[in-house]
Amino acid sequence: MAKKILKLVGLALGAVVLAAVVLVAWLTIREYKPDAVEGVEIAAFANQAIAPGDSFTVSTQNTGYAGLGADSDFFMDGGADVAPTREQMEANLAGLSGQLAGQQADVYFLQEVDTGSSRTYGVNQSYLHTLNESSERCYSSSYALNYSCDFVPFPWPPLGKVHSGLQTLSRFNVDKAERIALPCPFSWPVSAANLKRCLLVNYVPLEGSDKQLVLVNLHLEAYDDGEGKAAQTKMLMDFLTGEYAKGNYVIAGGDFNQTFPGALDAYPIQDPSLWTPGVLENAILPEGWQFACDLSTPSCRLLNHPYDPNPAGNQFYIIDGFILSPNVRLDRVETLDHQFQYTDHNPVIIEVTLE
Repeated sequence: MAKKILKLVGLALGAVVLAAVVLVAWLTIREYKPDAVEGVEIAAFANQAIAPGDSFTVSTQNTGYAGLGADSDFFMDGGADVAPTREQMEANLAGLSGQLAGQQADVYFLQEVDTGSSRTYGVNQSYLHTLNESSERCYSSSYALNYSCDFVPFPWPPLGKVHSGLQTLSRFNVDKAERIALPCPFSWPVSAANLKRCLLVNYVPLEGSDKQLVLVNLHLEAYDDGEGKAAQTKMLMDFLTGEYAKGNYVIAGGDFNQTFPGALDAYPIQDPSLWTPGVLENAILPEGWQFACDLSTPSCRLLNHPYDPNPAGNQFYIIDGFILSPNVRLDRVETLDHQFQYTDHNPVIIEVTLE
């Protein structure tokens, strides 16, 4: 009897190992491996002209795939939730759409926009039609994947299929858009089911000039040991300074997953055992470049528990903002305090002038 039980246990373990091997092999074969630079389709061309001397607004927000609202926590941050209910997702998506339309920004940098994930019930979350239907303005859209996997096997229940990325919406005429791959800090087999971070770059011609406005949407590494963030930040700065050296105007914005200078003084780390962002230093900026962030209002909250109406009950961060080249004047920066109602990030808006 004992031998029979041991044999059954052995067969069961063997089946589990075989299934794991087959899954890893399948994910390896199907792994998303984008080129270093890829062209990106531009949808619904906008035709608003822009020239040196003009002022305009840019908004950035991590939409959290409309799944990380005030009532949510997240397993990677010390919480328990893996995915929202469909009702939560639909309510968050509708709420985010309304908030974005109300901003009336000229350019939007959005991160974590799902276009066919199990966690968001296969819904295409593109905000293009929402903005074009709720505003007299006309926006174009570009979209770049930074997470594409047939089946993410963790945690339990597993995430399943993920198809998510960055979306840039612009009132301005965009000549071309590109996806530029960032270094991936994860090795096989983890890399097979992990994010492939990138920059989504829009090139906008400037009226009466041979220069361009270069708009860079980004979402840097979150759950690495720090080396990935550092490598991606270096590549980002190399790209930005290279474009400025051509005489172009450069605006980069998004979720850096790193605190801006002075942010830790405003919102100190309460528990180092939970998720801790990297730190951006002024030293990474060449002379004349600047960060644009609002130190008076948090841009992100930790998802170790649902949002606490008492501010002292939350871990806040300032990890969303912008980097501006010397020929872009910052006129205003503001984080809109939406109390993290529909996502774990508040929008950050800048008004700038091309000098």
